[in-house]
Amino acid sequence: MSNQTVTMEAPPKQTGYAQSMAIIAMLFFIFGFVTWLNGTLIQFFKIVCELNVAQALLVTMAFFMAYFVLAIPSSYILDRTGFKNGMALGLLIIAIGSLIFIPAANSRNFGIFLTGLFVQGAGLALLQTASNPYASIIGPKESAAKRISILGICNKTAGILAPIILSSIVLKNATELETKIAATIDPAEKTTLLNELAARVQTPYIVIAIVLVILAFLLKRSSLPEIDTNQEDESTAAATLGKTNVLQFPQLTLGVLCIFTYVGVEVMAGDVIGIYGHSLGLSTDQTKYFTPFTLTAMLIGYLVGVATIPKYLNGKKSLQISAVLGILFTVASYMSTGYSAIIFIALLGLANALMWPAIFPMAIDGLGRFTKIGSALLIMGIAGGAIIPQVYSGMFSEESMFSFLYNPNIDFRHAFLYCMVPCYLYILLYAFIGDKVGRK
Repeated sequence: MSNQTVTMEAPPKQTGYAQSMAIIAMLFFIFGFVTWLNGTLIQFFKIVCELNVAQALLVTMAFFMAYFVLAIPSSYILDRTGFKNGMALGLLIIAIGSLIFIPAANSRNFGIFLTGLFVQGAGLALLQTASNPYASIIGPKESAAKRISILGICNKTAGILAPIILSSIVLKNATELETKIAATIDPAEKTTLLNELAARVQTPYIVIAIVLVILAFLLKRSSLPEIDTNQEDESTAAATLGKTNVLQFPQLTLGVLCIFTYVGVEVMAGDVIGIYGHSLGLSTDQTKYFTPFTLTAMLIGYLVGVATIPKYLNGKKSLQISAVLGILFTVASYMSTGYSAIIFIALLGLANALMWPAIFPMAIDGLGRFTKIGSALLIMGIAGGAIIPQVYSGMFSEESMFSFLYNPNIDFRHAFLYCMVPCYLYILLYAFIGDKVGRK
């Protein structure tokens, strides 16, 4: 096992750089696969656990709140373990969360399912707190957005595959099953049908757990070099001189809110699209494949990023264009109905694709020895994926935890518009001032 350490001012040589990128790309594939199963799980739990829309959206709440709770502890864990060992530990934690699905399915207990999702989110919080700054730092700063775009291709390719694979297993003949369950009068027979459906989720998550344990072992044994973010070059040391805590960097604190809004709109476009389709009267057999539509659009966006950054676009300009497209597609979905509305929501994936690759490097630029804790704060911002869908459901449902927002004159279409447009407007603001604020 290699003990090689790479400082911020001395990126790895080309061979080591390629190997490091390959390993990080594998981790980003895992992020995508595990995260984008949620869109399918929302619809699956809605049937199996007999939930309403607001309850089903607790899937994203449990999963993404883990980032908020555990991101800062993750930075301290990384200080103790280093980046590579921390990533391996993150994989093992995700595997544990996957195994919790076994007793949850046996008891058909939504609370236990949510616990498993929270544990998975905890593992991903550790994994992402390590891998995102690693991807930003291991090469030239000018191409950081391009590197993260390449990694995003791996992430969204996994995201496309994940709901297709899981839906084909757990939601096979979903509309027929929903009709049969609804028509069943005998409580015992209905329970049997729901238990059989719940059992479908066990095998996929056992396989996921086994694969993650194997990958954790291989990562631990890999030649991935360690990065010492406590080492600063002269310019970074000068910029951080006199700084006593990470909150003294405005580009970071504003960036945390930007990540919060970005992840919120990404989850709305990817995970809530199925619920939105249901609200339009489309069947589960149709809506179960809507999440891959969004992720395919995101994949196209990442390919555009790889082709254009930094040759034609920098991260800042790409973020400005992306935010404007987000506003336009959101308004277009509001003004449309049926499949046209779904197409515009899916196109939000194109608008969202280059946001994370632009925001993250902009927010941690110049943090020096504060990079780990700064990265942790940005990962906390992923909680936007927990909060914004709940705000959305609260506007039109009295059963949401945000029911104080309920307005009988607001339907799901208006709520979508009211959630998304303010988020994109803030992202647009950050795109213009994020690299300037607080700097001389």
